[in-house]
Amino acid sequence: MSSSFFAYIFRMRYIARWALMRNTRTENVEEHSYEVAVLAHALAVVGQEIFHKDVNPDRVATAALFHDAPEIITGDLPTPIKYFNPAIKSAYDQVEAVAQDKLLGMLPHELTEAYAPLLRVEDPKVRCYIKAADKLAAWLKCLEERKAGNREFVQAEEETLHALKDMNMDEVTWFLEHMGEAFGLTLDELG
Repeated sequence: MSSSFFAYIFRMRYIARWALMRNTRTENVEEHSYEVAVLAHALAVVGQEIFHKDVNPDRVATAALFHDAPEIITGDLPTPIKYFNPAIKSAYDQVEAVAQDKLLGMLPHELTEAYAPLLRVEDPKVRCYIKAADKLAAWLKCLEERKAGNREFVQAEEETLHALKDMNMDEVTWFLEHMGEAFGLTLDELG
């Protein structure tokens, strides 16, 4: 029997993000997952090299690539809805777990053990880096939209930056201090 796991994974590009907001440029789950993986890897490298933490950047980045894979089945539930109240968040977590199980069930059984930790991130350290990178990617999306003149994202940008700082994560603080400003520059200014 043919496995449909990777065919599903490659459908992440069809799941739109930020559905409640007017976007100057649409973003999909596939590109978001890539950005989160790059950022999670960077945060983990900062943790390892700057703060001498015991973290595996490659493991963090790989798990980040799959962090929103269940959305292939569930769709992207906007953050204001997902976190509206504990009952909705709990129900969504259950739906996400079912989607994770469904995706894992699509793999040949010989591969399930290798992919389970990527779809169900149980290591709290890895989960922490992914959550921070996910929030950082959201902030960068807001910044990009505001730079394009879209005031729709101004409040979201402020709230997301505040949430990032509230994480009290040394790696996030370091990243924002050393690399955050560059994201506000134009191509000519970057050069």
